[in-house]
Amino acid sequence: MSTASVERPHGDRPLIAEANQVMDRLPGYRVEIIGGTIVVTPPANFAHARALSRLRSPFIAAGLGGGDSEVTEGVGLWLPGGAEDYAIPDLVVVDADIEDHLVENNCYDPIAFRLVLEVTSSNYQNDLRAKVTAYAQAKIPVYVIVNRQHQRLHVLTDPAGDTYASHRVHAPGETVTLPESIGAKVNLDVEVILKAGQTKAN
Repeated sequence: MSTASVERPHGDRPLIAEANQVMDRLPGYRVEIIGGTIVVTPPANFAHARALSRLRSPFIAAGLGGGDSEVTEGVGLWLPGGAEDYAIPDLVVVDADIEDHLVENNCYDPIAFRLVLEVTSSNYQNDLRAKVTAYAQAKIPVYVIVNRQHQRLHVLTDPAGDTYASHRVHAPGETVTLPESIGAKVNLDVEVILKAGQTKAN
């Protein structure tokens, strides 16, 4: 598990205030602050949601959905890279005591996160670049990216500064075993996940 901790911030939060106003104006959109920039993502399409549904199953089957851990979606992660930075990963594996680690703005200290996962959408470069830096700086032990644009699954481990020391890319036909440091042995069928994330052709 991560040993990173974030001090509770103080003072005015103009970017967070602006981000919250954007959320009020655009219900259903995901609003994050990455590297001091407000990032707005439109609501996910059905294929994105279907991929997430397929992904939950192996984590739950491995026993991560209860006891000392939880598998869930839409949890705010406070990021140490900027004064007001936070992200809302698509899926997370967190310690069961995560509610003891609230920082602010419904975001939690990265120390409680074992894994974050993103299923790419229209702004996929954000998941492949800016969030790699952000999650590495937060010392998130495992970052998984379902890259729907290039039909690959990325597994990043061993955060080191602004990046991850290990970045493995997997193709359909492979089965990926995630590090057991997340709390259990989880196997992901790359083809099943990527196929679930494909948008039906018109």
